[in-house]
Amino acid sequence: MDIELVEIRDFLAAHSPFSLLEGESLNALPRRLVVRYLRRGSVFPPANETLRCLYIVRQGAIERRADDGVLVDKLAEGDVFDNDCCGGAERANPTEQITGTAVEDTLLYLLPCETLQALRLEHPVLDEYFVRSVAERLRHGRSVLGNEAREHASLMTLTVSDFVRRAAVCAESSLPIREAARRMSQEGVSSLLIVDSGALCGIVTDRDLRTRCLAQDISPDEPLARIMSTEVASIGPESAAFEALMLMTRKGIHHLPVADAAGVHGLLSATDLMRWQSADTVYLAGLIGKAPDLETLVRASAGLPELQLQMHANGATPGQVGQAVSSINDAITSRLIELAKQEFGPAPAAFAWLACGSQGRHEQTVHSDQDNALMFDDAIDDTQHGSYFTVLAQRVNDGLDACGYRYCPGKVMASNFLWRQPQRQWIASFRGWIERTDVMAAMLAANFLDLRTVYGDMALLAPLHEAINQSCSKSEVFLAQMVANALRNKPPLGFFRNFTLIADGQHADSFDIKRGGLIPITDIARIHALANGLPQIGTVARLRAAAGTPVLSAESAHELEEAFEYFGSLRLRHQAEQIRRGMAPDNYLSPAALTSLERNHLKDAFAVVDRMQKVLAQRYPDRFAQ
Repeated sequence: MDIELVEIRDFLAAHSPFSLLEGESLNALPRRLVVRYLRRGSVFPPANETLRCLYIVRQGAIERRADDGVLVDKLAEGDVFDNDCCGGAERANPTEQITGTAVEDTLLYLLPCETLQALRLEHPVLDEYFVRSVAERLRHGRSVLGNEAREHASLMTLTVSDFVRRAAVCAESSLPIREAARRMSQEGVSSLLIVDSGALCGIVTDRDLRTRCLAQDISPDEPLARIMSTEVASIGPESAAFEALMLMTRKGIHHLPVADAAGVHGLLSATDLMRWQSADTVYLAGLIGKAPDLETLVRASAGLPELQLQMHANGATPGQVGQAVSSINDAITSRLIELAKQEFGPAPAAFAWLACGSQGRHEQTVHSDQDNALMFDDAIDDTQHGSYFTVLAQRVNDGLDACGYRYCPGKVMASNFLWRQPQRQWIASFRGWIERTDVMAAMLAANFLDLRTVYGDMALLAPLHEAINQSCSKSEVFLAQMVANALRNKPPLGFFRNFTLIADGQHADSFDIKRGGLIPITDIARIHALANGLPQIGTVARLRAAAGTPVLSAESAHELEEAFEYFGSLRLRHQAEQIRRGMAPDNYLSPAALTSLERNHLKDAFAVVDRMQKVLAQRYPDRFAQ
């Protein structure tokens, strides 16, 4: 093969989609190309080109603009323009006129559409590339990374619904104990869920029949209400199975009802989970739930990096890893609070320990900072009892730091008196941030818009969430300020889709995938949820709930979700390699460590973020922000 053809082949092999070809198919491709040269200022595609072709940019740069002058696309070395062969945005919207111009002297390779069609028929992997949408390409990219759950299932990658094999056996609280025992025997179950008017209100187990009925000489003709347990913990069907195990361990129970707003779905037993769980993870769950002291919790938390590594190796998705790591953080936090209460005595009033940030959204990975707050009942006399929560918060924050959850650099922690307030003060603070917003007010609000109760009175947080949902959707100024703040985190994609990298220092020649990819999508999802008064907290849940609303089409929401998952998958792989090398995991990725196809997928994902940030900027212009 001539040296010129070898150079062309090597160039194609380094850029998708033709990097998908191998052997003779790749070797034969250079001979099927036509070479064209465009001087700066020339029209693209070339006005005198009679062939319908796919264009590959070998050198130079091309801009494509709408008829109003808005830049809609940029092509640089290695980029492909396939509209003539495969259609594109212009085909979907023929009224929009797009004009291309070479802004540098540009060398192009042209592949006739007929030749491309023959290659697609011959190579299904190439055909799949061209028929996929951006979202589909990103989803395929995730599967190639090996991060989709496969047959190596564990409690970290399975949900509670995976273990619910049959409908729950239920009864009303008025049913006689004798009839309940007969029903349990007929159904072959060891527990009975008590449901009145469609709501779960209790549970009766074999042990209750023995200890609360027979041992207490209670007549079997009495109603179940006499012996049932009424303080019933439950879990949603889509929660992580590992979270269910942690909850049962913490509560010292062996049966857990599966219920949500739609009703009661079934009953989960510890035996069901233990059959699936490895000894190491069971040991970790038991160690946290029954830890007698901080030292034991520190030992348990030291296993988190290895746990994340194993989950990645088993094909867990970023969402599954985030759910598992956040659940372990919840369990450690809860045990620290319980240990503190054993020492300081019971709390003087109802309170709720709140998680925010990535823990609040169930999106944590190992080595995260802690972000938390505390809310207590308005009835408390702060001058008389406030010191209890001061000491409690400091003890828990210190314990979390010892367990590897570093103190928040911005002091967003319950030990900071600003974020340890009665319910009325939390509501007043949010109303002030929303009604008298500026850069700082929106920044403070953003810290706490992902609040979730980890421990304590679940009802305390509900009025605050309700106030936020009602107020934010009506405040254009606040939403505009949230957008202005969010746009400070731009994807690291420069002119002509080149990566903009850190120039020097410890992370030279890399980019921060959290700050440039994950955080912008989290911000976009949060803003759309606030604008539409949606209660969801997690990023993916918010995108799905907001899909199809006036400012976020279903297709755009899907693209954002796939971009978010792709960023998360790359980060998981990067952190897994660091853990294997004994390094502390971080968020800094080097493009040099990625394949050509991965870099192109990454550029697609960053382009999705850039486009959706521009949509928000147009919807909430700067003139509304302070």
